[in-house]
Amino acid sequence: MKTRRIKIGSVRMGGGAPLALIAGPCIIESRAGCLHLARRLAEVAEQEKIPLVFKASFDKANRSSVSSFRGPGLVAGLKILAEVKEATGLPILTDVHSVDQVGPVAEVADILQVPAFLCRQTDLLLACGETGRAVNVKKGQFLAPDDMANVVAKVESTGNRSLLLTERGSSFGYHSLVVDMRGLPAMRKLGYPVVFDATHSVQQPGGGGTYTSGDATMVPVLARAAVAAGCDAVFMETHMNPALAKSDKDNAISFRQLLPLWRTLRSLHGLVH
Repeated sequence: MKTRRIKIGSVRMGGGAPLALIAGPCIIESRAGCLHLARRLAEVAEQEKIPLVFKASFDKANRSSVSSFRGPGLVAGLKILAEVKEATGLPILTDVHSVDQVGPVAEVADILQVPAFLCRQTDLLLACGETGRAVNVKKGQFLAPDDMANVVAKVESTGNRSLLLTERGSSFGYHSLVVDMRGLPAMRKLGYPVVFDATHSVQQPGGGGTYTSGDATMVPVLARAAVAAGCDAVFMETHMNPALAKSDKDNAISFRQLLPLWRTLRSLHGLVH
């Protein structure tokens, strides 16, 4: 079935549009590093005609340890994201964790992302919807796909129909996630584009003791399966050198891996559709 088509800048998702890509680092580690990666991604997107949204978080409020790096914070982070937007022309996606962050973030970001752990927070969903910006809600690891109907209803109650739903795996025992690909068409029945988060789906939450570990070798496997199952966009955290990443180093893919994998995913999407 076709979903509603969502327009974010020059990028269109769902409704029969080409497969889109959401990519960038987990956290803004530095202004220079963020701008460098964004420019490289923009170059590839222009060369390959990739519908690309740049993502990066100014703060990760759900790190495993109190000592984990969280990012530059709201004010400094939004300033960097505004520079990325001006330098590259790419639409911007970033997380919001509380209602007070929504207004300032909406002034810069094209897509406000509600993290999986917060996907049932009514006040946060309503605040995001009321901005009129596109809203990407990650399905909680604790929810069934059809439970997202209640999430959709909350955002729709604001009159906002620019909504994306993201699959990022379900809790499976301790320190593990599993992806049921049946969830992708199930969520698409709610009428909105479905994104597959290929990198967070291979996480092992708390698996590193004081950090979340993962298995990045499984990213291409799950991404291919999700595109074959009919997702509208793929979300992948990427880094110039994942081993040195300050967050999600075990499940991010390297920048050099991104283009070959994207070409495969685009071909699969063409076959499916």
